[in-house]
Amino acid sequence: MPSSSEPNPLLQIQFRVPFDRIRAADVQPAVASLLRESRIRLEAIGAAPGERTFDNTMRALDMLTEPLDYAMGVVRHLESVATYPELRAAFNAVQPEVSAFYSGIPLDAGLWKSIQAYAATEEGARLAGERRRFLRKTVDTFRRHGADLDPAGKKRLEALDVELTQLTTKFSENVLDSTNAFELVVTDAADVAGLPPTALASARESAIRKGREGWRFTLQGPDYVAVMTYLDNPSIRREVYHAYSVRAASGERDNRAILTRILELRREKARLLGFQDFADLVLEDRMAHTGARAMAFLEDIKRKTEARFRGENGELLDFRRSLEGTPSATNPGAPPLEPWDVAYYAEKQRAALYDFDEEALRPYFPLERVVAGMFDLVHRLYGIRVTEEPGVPVWDPQVRYYNVVDENGGFLGGFYADWYPRENKRGGAWMDALITGGPAPDGFHPHLGLICGNLTPPLAERPALLTHREVETIFHEFGHLLHHLLSRVEIRSLAGTSVAWDFVELPSQIMENWCWERDALDLFARHWESCAAIPEDLFRKMKRARTFRAANAQMRQLGFGFMDLLLHVRYSPERDGDPVAYTRQVMQEFSPAPLPEDHAMIAAFTHLFGSPVGYGAGYYSYKWAEVLDADAFTRFRDHGIFSRQIGEEFRANILSKGDSEDPGELYRRFMGREPDPGALLVRSGLA
Repeated sequence: MPSSSEPNPLLQIQFRVPFDRIRAADVQPAVASLLRESRIRLEAIGAAPGERTFDNTMRALDMLTEPLDYAMGVVRHLESVATYPELRAAFNAVQPEVSAFYSGIPLDAGLWKSIQAYAATEEGARLAGERRRFLRKTVDTFRRHGADLDPAGKKRLEALDVELTQLTTKFSENVLDSTNAFELVVTDAADVAGLPPTALASARESAIRKGREGWRFTLQGPDYVAVMTYLDNPSIRREVYHAYSVRAASGERDNRAILTRILELRREKARLLGFQDFADLVLEDRMAHTGARAMAFLEDIKRKTEARFRGENGELLDFRRSLEGTPSATNPGAPPLEPWDVAYYAEKQRAALYDFDEEALRPYFPLERVVAGMFDLVHRLYGIRVTEEPGVPVWDPQVRYYNVVDENGGFLGGFYADWYPRENKRGGAWMDALITGGPAPDGFHPHLGLICGNLTPPLAERPALLTHREVETIFHEFGHLLHHLLSRVEIRSLAGTSVAWDFVELPSQIMENWCWERDALDLFARHWESCAAIPEDLFRKMKRARTFRAANAQMRQLGFGFMDLLLHVRYSPERDGDPVAYTRQVMQEFSPAPLPEDHAMIAAFTHLFGSPVGYGAGYYSYKWAEVLDADAFTRFRDHGIFSRQIGEEFRANILSKGDSEDPGELYRRFMGREPDPGALLVRSGLA
């Protein structure tokens, strides 16, 4: 433990974050000090003497919260990846006041007058480029966040934001705790029949770590997917499916009342700010602009997908009956598919149709080689070099740190990588920014970010061997990281991934395309023992199977998008009742099998309810950006997947630009035209 005389490690922005010295006891004193300093800087903007200038108004606003952003970003990150009771308590203790401060910035009368005064100056009127965009977006954002409200309205808005911060934090905690509360220990070898060796070995090691006999399964992604996809025993599949689908829906970790309240607060906030609903509030500054346009986008893709969706599900039932018989008076045959049957029989159907087993690819995807190959790819495309630096303080021994340098000279930044699941770490995969740099009068300031996953971990006798989907996940999150690290935007608020949420997934999702190209795979897809490339026949099977049940995959994402928009546009608790029952009915239309009566996935949907906004009213963004990425990749596909010229154009027009220009204009500049929605349907085998 550090002595009390040591400086608080959260009080100073440090590029080498002292993760080894940060303790729960540091959080509250640091945040209290940083809030005081931020309030002084906020007051100073309004009180600045003399004429309003870009530096004393807009640049001062842009940098106003940087020290607080850094400290809260570090603490929030640690609470996500290395939580413990004292840290969680400290984080929760500072959240209300921090949330109130951020919410109060657009409500500060002195600051708002200063911005309006600067906009009226000759200099403000002459602004061009990203500075002009920053001023315009700031004015629009302040108005959208209540700058023109009366004092009572401002007070109510601040209270709404504080309560939303508290509730969404609690929502995430309940999901993490309920996920960790489940374990299934199996001692009979017959009950783990069907599982591939990788999953069996992982379950065995999990049991040993807990001092148990047999095989231990959790609700972490690798365990859950393996059980649903391969385990022969339907009663165990059902047990695990049920546990997963009712997380955070009962007992002391019940999120149902919390999500109802979150929806109520979001609805009130939208109406207080003059919007019809939360979707219109959130989407005004995004590419879709309105909830109605986002809904129309989803409806269009649904119309083009649902016939094939029904066909795929009929074919899956027919396949099961080909194995187990068709029901008749003398033969019970194969029953209808239940939700815990779909992935299991789909995997068998895929193996039968394409003679392809996903597990056959695992030996060719050792994590270390995948990561090295990805670094090679981005060097070819963008002229950057990624190198590991040992000895940098980290939050867990498994975490690695890397530097990123432009081959033409110049340190661009660095990032941490944390790949494996732990009980003190939330699920899923994500990228985050710790420091946003960029061009400055004294030179380029480097960026710092991180990338996290919950991938198949290594075992005692072999390295981490990934599924192809996990490889796509790494490439996806690294695409977000590139968007951050390659930013060349002067204005911090417009830099990196600070773009419209229906544009932010383009840099990430386009990276997944290289995971399907033979020449790219040869960079990293090598057998962990022999170093042999994926055999050509296995690669062809993988490519043929790519569009297997593509309509189901698409409908699943569309279902989440519809559920999200309907909750934030049409749902009324007085008319529609329990939101869990309401969303279950919505999702049924997009499910290949009847959902159980107690199905409650919405209670664990942290994308929508894990932060005050998050993907709330914005889940459609994944499909929106998928249209963009499928279309944009056609340039690489048609002119060279390693083309440095096209890579540099993508870097110059997309990755380096942040939100410094309209995203539609950036896209048109790269492609030379509007997006073609047909590219996604073609890639998915649906057109």
